Amino acid sequence: MANEFNKKGDYIGYRAEKGLNRKIVTDISERKNEPGWMTDFRLKALDIFEAKPMPSWGADLSDLDHHDIHYYVQSVKGKHSSWEDVPDDIKATFDKLGIPQAEREMLAGVGAQFDSEVIYKRLKDKWAKKGVVFLDTDSGLKEYPELFKKYFSTVIPSHDNKFAALNSAVWSGGSFVYVPSGVQVDLPLQAYFRIESSQMGQFERTLIIAEPKSSIHYVEGCSAPVSRNNSLHSAVVELVALPDSHIRYTTIQNWSSNVYNLVTKRAIAHERASVDWVDGNFGSKVTMKYPCIILKGEQSRGQIISIAVAGKDQQQDAGGKIIHCASNTTSNIVSKSISKNGGRTTYRGLLKVIKNLKNIVSRVQCDALLMDGASRTDTYPTVDIKSDQVDIGHEASVSKINDEQLVYLMSRGLSSQEAQAMIVNGFIDCFVKELPMEYAVEINRLIKMEMEDSIG
Repeated sequence: MANEFNKKGDYIGYRAEKGLNRKIVTDISERKNEPGWMTDFRLKALDIFEAKPMPSWGADLSDLDHHDIHYYVQSVKGKHSSWEDVPDDIKATFDKLGIPQAEREMLAGVGAQFDSEVIYKRLKDKWAKKGVVFLDTDSGLKEYPELFKKYFSTVIPSHDNKFAALNSAVWSGGSFVYVPSGVQVDLPLQAYFRIESSQMGQFERTLIIAEPKSSIHYVEGCSAPVSRNNSLHSAVVELVALPDSHIRYTTIQNWSSNVYNLVTKRAIAHERASVDWVDGNFGSKVTMKYPCIILKGEQSRGQIISIAVAGKDQQQDAGGKIIHCASNTTSNIVSKSISKNGGRTTYRGLLKVIKNLKNIVSRVQCDALLMDGASRTDTYPTVDIKSDQVDIGHEASVSKINDEQLVYLMSRGLSSQEAQAMIVNGFIDCFVKELPMEYAVEINRLIKMEMEDSIG
């Protein structure tokens, strides 16, 4: 690994050599000046990653060469709390995405990650004064070491799966959020993740802790420019919802068609806590993502609402998992998928109820929309019920775009693309209703672009 400076001595970049070994992992940890326990954690995770085989189920990962990836890229030196201090070229990228405007108008705080490092993080004073913490995860480790160590890797251990192990070995950036007891953050926090470099891996690590009777809504957006070479995004997200708290985690990902999006996201809900995953997947070459909620405490509640859109040469393998570990718990999974131009979507879900529980209520609904005869959709639901006193419902549907609806809408003056976009927006209405107004508008814009084949 080596710094790169121009002739004037200005910092212009830092990039690890391709491939993965103990030296690269150690260098990442040393560069971040981490405590010894984190270095040891990373190296142990590397051993786990190397020992675990590549997944043989799900999406085709045969073209993903993990030796042909830069596992750490720092494009910008330092972190900034003022948007004006961010370098102009990177600021222009995020300006186009509306991040500064959103911060001023509707968000409690904003973070921006560029390649491997968070370059900007700011929490409004109102919430900082109430004890809310919104930092990049590297800073969370340094500034809140005891709290960080108490919860880090407790929801998703390194050995959970091969890509969780990879993230644990090379993680960088992400968000560390802590909400004190009784604090209700009534505006969303947003983090935005951008892969700008080709043939790199982005491995942010996010940890959100909601103390009793608190609430938080966290929104993340992701994107990357189109490149000829593959890139990898492999995040780990851990949510801890303590008694009577509420966490909502909204994702709108719009990766380009060269990105493998292989992430692990999981929440634990304690007594009377509630967790909502609202998950939108657009773009990427391959996505494998199954947000999970473990209902650990009585009267806890979990909900996963997701959409996935797959176009040409894309596979969206997504869904949700809810595990009932306590009585008097409720859950709901709604999954919507859209396949077009030969794209493939897959719903892969799990609903599990362990033994000797009472008064369990759960509903699972997965609906697929095929836009043409060349596209494909598959459903792999797993329902594992070990208790008797349950009320469980599961339904699935596959439908094609309705020609009569298209003809009618086009007779009212809409183009074919506009008519298709209107039908699709109706199909995903349950997802859009869960978004703040500004994000609902963004989803409608993305759907319109998809129908015009201009996304990416």
